[in-house]
Amino acid sequence: MDSEDVMAVIVIPSDFESKLAHNEQAPVQLITDGCNTMTAGLVASYIGRITAAWNAENIGTPPIELITRTWFNPNQTTRWAFLPGLIGMISFTQVIMLAGLSIAKEKEQGTFDQLLVAPFSQLEILVGKALPPMLIGMFQSTVLFLLALFWFEIPFSGSVPLLYLTLFIFVLSSTGIGLTISAISNSMQQVLVYVFVLLLPLSLLSGIATPIHNMPEALQIFTYADPLRFATDALRRIYLEGAGLKNIYHDFIPMLCVAAITLPFAGWLFRNKTT
Repeated sequence: MDSEDVMAVIVIPSDFESKLAHNEQAPVQLITDGCNTMTAGLVASYIGRITAAWNAENIGTPPIELITRTWFNPNQTTRWAFLPGLIGMISFTQVIMLAGLSIAKEKEQGTFDQLLVAPFSQLEILVGKALPPMLIGMFQSTVLFLLALFWFEIPFSGSVPLLYLTLFIFVLSSTGIGLTISAISNSMQQVLVYVFVLLLPLSLLSGIATPIHNMPEALQIFTYADPLRFATDALRRIYLEGAGLKNIYHDFIPMLCVAAITLPFAGWLFRNKTT
């Protein structure tokens, strides 16, 4: 199912035949892939029709009863699936905007050139510009996490340190994107244009509203450059499933790659880009 070779799996317990022989209740598990909700619904509907047809043909025998349960969201409450992903998306928007405007504003005021000739290394300038948006992003994520937990009463199943590790890596990669935009731009207006052009496709391709597996293959490849996609997946799994580090470490790799590319590139642009 993880490799998308099948859409449904039937699990028959080892004691199935023995329970039937003793006229006991013998459960059989049917697992469908919820990543593609439409196909999963069709599969469950087909199984329901087969069950109903068998019951109709075998009157007088114990009927088969189909019991449906959704993993990690048994009541199929929409906010349970939406709000954990929103923890990353809101901070994503704010971090990119703040990081993008930080340097562009100084360029317009003429103070950035003074900063470049000050006795600071490229790394020190980069850290100084990256820390404020990262701290604000972490604070916003904390507020949203507390709202989801206490206001909307969505039960938290995972590890708080792992949640914040995921948020830190995600905010770091988001800051790298924002600083790169800021280094390329010559004015605050340019930053706003670049940010708004990027935010909409990055948000739509993050999987927060539409499953990644339902997208065309070309768009699925493009989403590997979107840190919000992997943050959304990791945050949802930590929050709802209680996933551990071994279950989500693969989501860290693309976000770290984005940070490793954008942050040094932004630092290089600070010193070498001419307006």
